[in-house]
Amino acid sequence: MRGAAEDTKLNFTRIIPHGWRCFFHAERGGFGRCSEERSGHYRASENLLETMWLTLACAACLCLLVAVSGEPCLIISEVNADNPRLDTTEFVELYHTSGQRASLDGYTLVFYNGNGNVAYKVLDLKGHSTDDRGFFLVGSVDMLPKPAILLPPNTVQNGPDAIVLYHTSAARYSEKMNVTSAGMVDAIVYMTRRTGGAEFLAETLTPGEPAFVEDETALEGDESIERCLLSEDRWGFQVSSPSPGQRNNCTPPAAPATSPVITELKLGGGQVDGFVELTDAPAAVPLVLVVLDGKTDRVSVSVDVKVETSWNSLISVTIEKKYMKGDESGAVAIYSGRASDFPVGSPLSQLQPLDAFVFAGPGDKPSANLTETLIPGRQPYQLSNSLREGGFYLSRCGVASWSRDPGVFWEAPQTPGLPNQCPWPKICPHSSVIPGGSDSLPHLPPWGNSDFLINELNTDTPGAAEDGEYIELWHPSGRRVSLQGIWILLFSVHNNKPYREISLSGHFTTSKGYFLLGSDRLVPAPSLRLPPNTIQNGPDAVALYRSPFGPPSAAQRGIPTKGLLDAVVYRQRGSDKKAQELSKALTPGQLPLLEDPEVLPGDESLSRCRGLYPYDLSAFSVAPPTPLRENSCPRPPPAPEGVVISEVASGHWTNHSLQRAFVELHGPPMTDLRGLVLSVFDQERSGTVIALPLTGSIDQDGVYIVGNVTGADQIFPEGSTVPARGAVVLCYDLFSVCRAGTALTNSSLRDVLVFSESQQLLSSLSTTRGRQVIPAVRSVEDGAVSLSRCSCCEVRSPSSWTSSSPTPHSTNLCPSPAFSSQIDLCLGPLSTDWQEQSGDCSGALIQGRRVADVADYLERRCHCGISALYLQGANFSCVSGWLRVWGNIHALSDHQKALIIQTSHTNPSLTQGDLCSAPTTDRYTSTASTLGLQIGLIIAVLLLLGLGAALFTYFYRRRRPLDYYTMELSEHAEGLSDL
Repeated sequence: MRGAAEDTKLNFTRIIPHGWRCFFHAERGGFGRCSEERSGHYRASENLLETMWLTLACAACLCLLVAVSGEPCLIISEVNADNPRLDTTEFVELYHTSGQRASLDGYTLVFYNGNGNVAYKVLDLKGHSTDDRGFFLVGSVDMLPKPAILLPPNTVQNGPDAIVLYHTSAARYSEKMNVTSAGMVDAIVYMTRRTGGAEFLAETLTPGEPAFVEDETALEGDESIERCLLSEDRWGFQVSSPSPGQRNNCTPPAAPATSPVITELKLGGGQVDGFVELTDAPAAVPLVLVVLDGKTDRVSVSVDVKVETSWNSLISVTIEKKYMKGDESGAVAIYSGRASDFPVGSPLSQLQPLDAFVFAGPGDKPSANLTETLIPGRQPYQLSNSLREGGFYLSRCGVASWSRDPGVFWEAPQTPGLPNQCPWPKICPHSSVIPGGSDSLPHLPPWGNSDFLINELNTDTPGAAEDGEYIELWHPSGRRVSLQGIWILLFSVHNNKPYREISLSGHFTTSKGYFLLGSDRLVPAPSLRLPPNTIQNGPDAVALYRSPFGPPSAAQRGIPTKGLLDAVVYRQRGSDKKAQELSKALTPGQLPLLEDPEVLPGDESLSRCRGLYPYDLSAFSVAPPTPLRENSCPRPPPAPEGVVISEVASGHWTNHSLQRAFVELHGPPMTDLRGLVLSVFDQERSGTVIALPLTGSIDQDGVYIVGNVTGADQIFPEGSTVPARGAVVLCYDLFSVCRAGTALTNSSLRDVLVFSESQQLLSSLSTTRGRQVIPAVRSVEDGAVSLSRCSCCEVRSPSSWTSSSPTPHSTNLCPSPAFSSQIDLCLGPLSTDWQEQSGDCSGALIQGRRVADVADYLERRCHCGISALYLQGANFSCVSGWLRVWGNIHALSDHQKALIIQTSHTNPSLTQGDLCSAPTTDRYTSTASTLGLQIGLIIAVLLLLGLGAALFTYFYRRRRPLDYYTMELSEHAEGLSDL
């Protein structure tokens, strides 16, 4: 053969003859086993020693145990939600990866409707278990095999919907509840081509992965959504024929007619030859199979592949053992061309192969250059130590659609010329593991971007090796997310074209949302390794794309912008003008960043520190490298003094057509706001929904507006607003601290307004000094309402706020004496602590502790926006422990004044002018005060009885004269009589 070494034995056959052979069958997480296969072409002349060795190897197979990849788990294996005609064969199949009977106690299956994102059915699986093969069916009464839990026809909705498996107390889940990821074990979000609309469900349950489409046109008759292993430990779904209670039909996708792929491999060891099986290709396309040495990156063997027409469309090539050794590293690649184009000993070609497989022997690994050139973005197949001398049998079993991925190969029986015998995997889908366990995960924040971002960039490292380069991505959900369809393009300023395109499909972020690609020697180890000195120092650019249908450069000429998620254009000193074209396309209106090596001793990186907006270069700072850790950002400038939240409005508080959400800040004119972050919380979600680093300064009138109103200094991110119930926080610190919104310190929490009853939100925002403020729409006549600060400038004080009409850029509307009315009422003790703290209500009055309680009492009767501010014109006094309030009560307008007067007339107890002589008890009167009153009445009755007895005795003696005849006169008696 041309280009082959003389001692290389090559054999082209359609089905290679074999004798007795031992193969290693390693079902992932299962056992190795030895199988005996008899070929019709058994060679009687086979060497006896070799036969004996193979027999011993088979015996060794029987006692070989392969370690389990993690604990077995329960997964959603198959869903059939949309049947032809009447939906009478719907089902959900669960599978326990142990392949054995397993209890389902503690599991709950919840069905969510994408229209409203609420649960429409909840099934407690307590008392059930999988069958002896690990399967469990929930489905229609008419389907076969019969499900363990029967459902009426047309129960499982067609989409957009979701099915979620939880492992917590079933009492936590009920119909009509909102979608949640708390306690989630596994989930599938699906829809049909006609519906769509499952974005929120996918964002909450399977971030980074779009809803799966059950395409009713994919197959003749019925079809289902089946879970299959894509590559390594990555699971996915595909449409296939329904197989309830059986192994899913997980067949690898058909290879393109013009691009053959490797389907089966045997890596030799000791006395065993290697062989490669690949799919057929049109005869007009010359093919060459190349074997490369993993240490030298040079060609060991190159073989012209003879293409013939055959019924099975498979080609097998046998290669002598010394060139495909399982105890060393190497690679097998298929190119378009001939063997003469790849002579033995020649270096690795930079041409892209049609398919390639790179492997690493035990204790050995191929060079980073070989890996990145042949299988960019993938890892070599790591061979185990077991049965090194017997060789390794590998079959293409993963159903991943991407090419050149050794992860789609599993150790399985050799089946030359026949379909591969792929075992059912026994590993758990990592995408279904929720870090942190039972806590509810945050909803993806809509500020800036809820998709992947470039978080850190290190392009220029000390030393000539440049082996510390890296690019760090981050997903704002802060959790493990699929990178399916994500691409990174490295652009060169010399031709404004990408010098490297890297597909991240098949990868996942870490449990904290990070993904690292970088030099082979980087610590911590990157998920995707690059040869040293790959990332150019600049002026250049790094761009991040979502492009599910191929490389971005193939979809758009020039510098692609379609699908652009984020970009960083960077430079060296004196080169800022050389990247104008890249800057114009990727980061318009911004100067390239400078990774200045003089800022820090040692190494430095460009770290995202001041925002989550895409292609916003102002968000980056030069900082110490922190791969796979939170960025070490420089502290912001000193906190601006005197800046407070002045007014907050939400479009959810009224149906008024002109209502717009905004937050108004107030402070000393021309105060620089750098270092402050405005955060907005929603009580229906966990975490922030807006986190906006403030820019610019307070204007000359002392006002700064953020929101969707005319003349705003900053606008809310697209799709974001102030919720109906939540909080607005003015925070000073690192952006990441303010974004988290938990455990804020007094130094970082500058001001807060809580308009929610959520005690968790109140406690997390450290609002121990006050309570929430709820907007009262009834207080304003036109329906548009806001919360306005009317007492300046005590921060974090709910008594400073009231409901009023929105007044952005204008003076807040506050209660005024011009709209006052008379008030006179008596109230029983508002709580028992009067007596405990001061003996009566006077102590509470001195401290001003009970004014807010009085205002709250009035507001509960009026529902017209009364707060402590309204009682500034009222007087307070104590009468026998009772509180009297009289004088003027202010109002915002004649409209609100009329509401207050109306409330007074309908509640006679509000107008009492008898100095509390006959006080009216109400709901604020405590049990202790009532008991005191009863005791006082008893004492009064006893005193009256005593007084009556004394008077009776007096008058009785007056009516009966003294008996002077019996009196004895004495000197003492006369003296006392005179007195």
